[in-house]
Amino acid sequence: MSKLKYTLEQFRWIKVLFSPFKPFTVKWYIGKTQIGTPYFLPRKWVNRKPVPLKIGFSYCGLGWKTKWTSTDFRYEWGPVFSFVFFGYQVALMIGHKNVSHYWEAWLYYEYATDKTKSKRERIEQCRKEFSQIWTTHKHDEEPKTIDYYTKILKSKYL
Repeated sequence: MSKLKYTLEQFRWIKVLFSPFKPFTVKWYIGKTQIGTPYFLPRKWVNRKPVPLKIGFSYCGLGWKTKWTSTDFRYEWGPVFSFVFFGYQVALMIGHKNVSHYWEAWLYYEYATDKTKSKRERIEQCRKEFSQIWTTHKHDEEPKTIDYYTKILKSKYL
């Protein structure tokens, strides 16, 4: 088993449970090893070379970056806990139905809003500065406009 040390920052995404955002969903996978964490299958390092993990645990935290500005948050991958045993895997994947809207809005809430304000005021700041209103266009259909905050926030914050 590897001797990785995880920092509290790698688990910061758990704070979403105590925020105005709906709880995340949990999805299980059991079968042949195929769930990456995030880009590679679970692995360990031997003599500075990656080797597939035969037996052991692996974890990958929420993957994100900023693109054009320090508050232009982009979701990349969700947290994954994984156990591998001779080519088979049990993986617990953390996510949401509207995954990129969910995590990007939460990242803005967590890192870019004024923490001296109430949760409601911080959500108002999110909605004003980090809109989640999107319009979809499909061939031969009228455009549909969706405010994803209505899908990712707890009802008392709408």
